[in-house]
Amino acid sequence: LAVGIILVAINPYKQLPIYGDAIIHAYSGQNMGDMDPHIFAVAEEAYKQMARNNKNQSIIVSGESGAGKTVSARYTMRYFATVSKSSSNAHVEDKVLASNPITEAVGNAKTTRNDNSSRFGKYTEISFDQSYQIIGANMRTYLLEKSRVVFQSENERNYHIFYQLCASATQPEYEHLKLGRSQKNYLLF
Repeated sequence: LAVGIILVAINPYKQLPIYGDAIIHAYSGQNMGDMDPHIFAVAEEAYKQMARNNKNQSIIVSGESGAGKTVSARYTMRYFATVSKSSSNAHVEDKVLASNPITEAVGNAKTTRNDNSSRFGKYTEISFDQSYQIIGANMRTYLLEKSRVVFQSENERNYHIFYQLCASATQPEYEHLKLGRSQKNYLLF
């Protein structure tokens, strides 16, 4: 087992002009270390190694709640879609990340650090053809924080789905569930 490149990124909590198509093209084809450290440099190295060695590659995005993991994964997918010139490159990252919206409601909760914090892990597998163009993707999720169902710390909430269901308690299609009102505020999205 070999460990490759490690990039430490900090979430600036605002949009920066360093993730557009011009920046993607600047990193495309470059060698690691020729450009500034960037999520696109990591993505380029993985893409290049996959094509050169014909071997699967992994990029692990890790961090605390609100660190920007989902956004980093989105930028990586956008990079792959753009450099591979995939016919589906029109927002492939949106298609992959939106592939299971139910998981967001079931697996996200309000924490003291983030109003919409993922309380589960995601494994996203992007498939490429022999020309190294994206041909599909699969996202698997796994619930990490089961204790939240029965207990929440002060100023935190259960999973969004519970509040959404409670907010819909008066809807005719949910009457058979005998839902009550939530004691906490909820978000509908």
